[in-house]
Amino acid sequence: MISIAGTSGSRRSSRASAPISSASATAEPGNAVLGLSGKIGAGVGAVLLLGIAASWGVGSLLVHGTASPVAPPQAPAHEVGLRARDGSAISGSYWPGRTANAPAILFLHGVGASREQTAPVAAWFAAQGYAALAIDLRGHGRSAITDHSFGLDEGLDARAAFDWLKKQQRGARVGVVGVSLGGAATLVGRDGAVPADALVLVAVFSDIRRAIYNRLATQLTPVGGAIGEPFLSLQSLPRFGVWPSRISPIAAIADYHGPVFVVGGAEDRFTPGDETRALYDAAPGPKSLWLVPGRDHARVTNMHDAEWYRRLADFFRATIGSP
Repeated sequence: MISIAGTSGSRRSSRASAPISSASATAEPGNAVLGLSGKIGAGVGAVLLLGIAASWGVGSLLVHGTASPVAPPQAPAHEVGLRARDGSAISGSYWPGRTANAPAILFLHGVGASREQTAPVAAWFAAQGYAALAIDLRGHGRSAITDHSFGLDEGLDARAAFDWLKKQQRGARVGVVGVSLGGAATLVGRDGAVPADALVLVAVFSDIRRAIYNRLATQLTPVGGAIGEPFLSLQSLPRFGVWPSRISPIAAIADYHGPVFVVGGAEDRFTPGDETRALYDAAPGPKSLWLVPGRDHARVTNMHDAEWYRRLADFFRATIGSP
């Protein structure tokens, strides 16, 4: 009896356990798939986090402001100190005009430069009788060292300098020459576009996303640019409190109805010719365009030849008048 009972119990046990064994066999492939999916997801997440961390480090390097030596202005120019609306200290060089109410020109340099980039042309216009002011944008030269913001905060510097120069010249007409970052600052600042009586934009990007893509694509191929651009562009929200779409000269220029002279380099890979043309097309007021043959970004933002000075002089004589 014991033997029979044991055999019977063993059979019952086998029968009872059979469905469990079958269910387990059915579940194993699903568990394997879920496990593999989890590992892939974790791997993708780790790569994404690594990419975000690396791009943040790159972004920090790109926006980091750096002081640089600036030679003291030579007479008749003299040093001036200004304050932007947010309290940032701004340094500049001022050249008096032929008369106390002579028309004036404000010069704004590109990223990584200083007022020394525009001092030669400012001095040249001063010799023609115009008043001139060249400043160091924040994060450059001898001004307050803060992070660059692609024109957003630099626009406060541009506005402070414009208002000071307008008052200094007793309400006379004031034109602005903005080179690259300086041009963006005249349009996309936190207080809106600078109310210049005439505006010259040299090698100014159309919007920050394309500007970043162009630079990455030049270094990393177009695929690398397409992958890397969002990682850098979207940092504008945590860094500056705005979406990338807010840093868009091509959108902002629609609100500027004064005369504008748009200049670009025909060989510029950072701000290509089609981008310069698009910025020109978007300007609603009187406008002119010059795509300089053979000039890349570095060469078009550092022009100091007779042809450039002649074109500038013609534009300002027609818009803000002669001294």
